[in-house]
Formats: sequence, C-alpha cells, structure tokens
Amino acid sequence: MVTTGANEENILKQAGLSEEQAVVYEALLEKGPQKASPLSTWTGVKRGLVYKILEQLGNMGLVEKKGGAGAVAVFSPNHPSLLLDKIERDKKNLELSKEMVQVGLGGLSSKYNLIAGKPNVRFFEGEDGLASLYEDILIDGKDILLIRSFDDNQHPKIIQMVTEQIKNQVKKNIRVRTITPFVSDTKESFLNYDKNNLVERRIIPKGLLDIPSQIIIYGSQKVGITSFGKDMMTIIIDNTLIATTFKMLFEYIWQKSTTEHEQIINSFGSSNNHGV
Repeated sequence: MVTTGANEENILKQAGLSEEQAVVYEALLEKGPQKASPLSTWTGVKRGLVYKILEQLGNMGLVEKKGGAGAVAVFSPNHPSLLLDKIERDKKNLELSKEMVQVGLGGLSSKYNLIAGKPNVRFFEGEDGLASLYEDILIDGKDILLIRSFDDNQHPKIIQMVTEQIKNQVKKNIRVRTITPFVSDTKESFLNYDKNNLVERRIIPKGLLDIPSQIIIYGSQKVGITSFGKDMMTIIIDNTLIATTFKMLFEYIWQKSTTEHEQIINSFGSSNNHGV
C-alpha cells in the first residue's frame, strides 16, 4: 500500500482529508489520471472503497471523473491549491453548524435534563451572550418577566440591541411585564413607548432595587441573567424550580411596589392617560 510522505500526509490531513483520501489523492498526483482498479492495486485500498473515496474527493473538487456510458471511468487530480477552497468551505460549514447547534441546544438540553434531573446552565461572555438570550426568547415566543438593571442603559450598542429586540418581540406578540428603577429614560418610556411595545411597567424609586444584573424570566422554565459590568456575562438557566423561584420573587416585588409606582406616575401629571 502506498503511503504519503510525512509532510504531504500532514498537509492533506490538516486540510481535512482522511488517511485513505490522502493516500488516493496522493497516488493520483504521483501517477496522473487513473482508473479505479490500478488505483486499488497501487494504494492497497479495496476497489469498492476506492470508488467511494473517489466520489468523496470529487465532491470536494479535488478529483475529476471522465468517461461516459459504456466506458471505464478515469479519475484525474485537480490542483492542490483547491485544498484552500475546501478549508474555507469547511470553515463556513462549521460556523453554520455551530449556529444551528446553538439554536437547538436548549431544546436538546431540556430533554437531557428530564432524564438526568440536572439544570441546564449556559455561560456566555460579551455582547454575544445577550444576543443569544434575546434569540432564545424569540424562539420560545412566550411572554416574559423582566427585572431591569439600573446599568443596562449605559452602553450605546446594548441600547441598539434592546431596541431591535423590542421590535422583534412586538412582531411575535410577546408581552413584557417589567420592574424598573426610576432612571433618566423611565418617564419617556412610560409615557410614549410602553403601550405600543406591549410593555407593562412597574416603576420603583431609584436606590430601592438597583441591581447590577438584568433578570429575564421566559419560556416555560428559563431564566436569563446578564451582568453589564466591565466583563459582560450572560447566564441562561433552564430549570423549572429555579424559574419558579424567580417568578415568585418577581410577583412579590410587583405587588409590594404598587404604592411607590403610583406615587411616581402621579408625579408625571397627565401621564396617567398615556401609561400602560
């Protein structure tokens, strides 16, 4: 059986070829166009497997098949520079696969958790984490509960992400109940934006609940927590008991903050006719 040289073998394997694919392709480079039978003899790879490997190499663009009906096919190698094209295709396919797995991971993990009895916890760093959380909310498509961080309006890019997310939630008819501290944009949001954005807001005085991390309770049993500090981080927890705990805390704060909320909106004057 012919084997590739050490350097050539390493190059071909780095390009993603299996050992058999590398051997067959190397043989074609050394011997030129060949029929399957001589290739089998030369490489030591069984004839049936040679045909399968040649088909795989053809799909990669590395081998060209010639010969019509009634004629024995001859296989020719294409230029090795096409290995770079293959690597780029593999890279794009890998990124696509990664995105698809990320989208479906929550559902698959939930099924696993049912039999394992363990909560599914996912950690994300940076803005990608918030984007993943927002995407998961849209996929679930259910109403959400939000306890807003006093710090989440300090980042221009985050504001843009939040604005786009609200638009997408409205399109999917996802309603939001939110508990927010009274910060600079609270009055404007309450008066002009909440009703059109399917938001019902409970406002509490600044300093009463100035939590540094945003909490979103969504789906049937999920909690997303985003820290907006220097090292931005998002945690998504998929667990019924934990989600229920946060829901109970949310409802308790919602009910207990009624007096403070009414005092604040009364200070808006005629705003009562515009709020949610």
